[in-house]
Amino acid sequence: MRVVSRQDLERHEHETLSEDAAFADSSAGRLVPEQPDPLRTCYQCDRDRILHSKSFRRLAHKTQVFLAPEGDHYRTRLMHTLEVGQVARSIARPLGLNEDLTEAIALGHDLGHTPFGHVGERALSHALARYRGLDPMAPENSRLFAHNEQGARIVDLLERNGSGLNLTREVVDGIRNHTGSLRASTLEGRVVALADRIAYVCHDIDDAERAGLLSEDDLPSGAREVLGESSSERIETMVHDAVSRSELIGDVGMSDAVWRAMMEMRSFLFKNLYSHGDAKWEEPKAYAMLEELFDYFTSHLDEVPEEYRVHDDDPDVQVADFVSGMTDRYAIRLYEDLKIPQSWKRR
Repeated sequence: MRVVSRQDLERHEHETLSEDAAFADSSAGRLVPEQPDPLRTCYQCDRDRILHSKSFRRLAHKTQVFLAPEGDHYRTRLMHTLEVGQVARSIARPLGLNEDLTEAIALGHDLGHTPFGHVGERALSHALARYRGLDPMAPENSRLFAHNEQGARIVDLLERNGSGLNLTREVVDGIRNHTGSLRASTLEGRVVALADRIAYVCHDIDDAERAGLLSEDDLPSGAREVLGESSSERIETMVHDAVSRSELIGDVGMSDAVWRAMMEMRSFLFKNLYSHGDAKWEEPKAYAMLEELFDYFTSHLDEVPEEYRVHDDDPDVQVADFVSGMTDRYAIRLYEDLKIPQSWKRR
């Protein structure tokens, strides 16, 4: 039996992938140089490091959309991450892009998310602004905490008790630039950003329908005509469209018609599910709880775990690192321990 070495894998990439792919042997490297693995490419190593990290495991107990849902089939942040990886690979493979890099970015793209979904980002941004004497309501202070930047901070600095995962620059770039109008430097990173939108639009509809908050008939009819009448149809439509359009333009994108339909679905979800609606009635409690945890630990910095204090950061940064890394249930349990007398707790 012949062993396939890293050099064999790197050579295979050049033989099979598109010339526009990010090749492992051309990586910009790591923050701290290290000896290459004899069997895995650098991107395969990155994927494995993320998969075995504490931050990745915690995604299993972080909210996607529904706070503390009743039922076993609602998506957590971990399930969303795995689904983004599947959609991203389905786009990257026919385009001849590097699937190992694509998967590593996809697995790491949401490591920086707070407990309780995007409400946690807003709560920590508000708390950081207050602590720094800034106007919490000013638009420029609304993203003092951003999950994409926090994800890059986690893999560079916080994991492994403050030494970081030492990932390649391409993976960190994809994690940092997967959201909003940001643009990753690699095509693989841009594929993950598009796959993220495809996944949450389709799968959040699934969860809303399961919760009885939406039905297919509630969705915009024009978008349904373009994308399809079910989650699987919509994913297939968007993946095929992304592959065809990306091949045509030499970059990652969608046709105008499919992009508009996807964004119409997204706008509908923001109006009817994300911003207000029955799925969000617990959010003010989660928001207040995270702010109170932030305030408590900035006043009791000695109670912040040592792994968040190994770098010479300001107290508010250390506390934001700690609170943002909490799972939903850990944040609730810690809040109860700090705020509720033991004799008052339900037995």
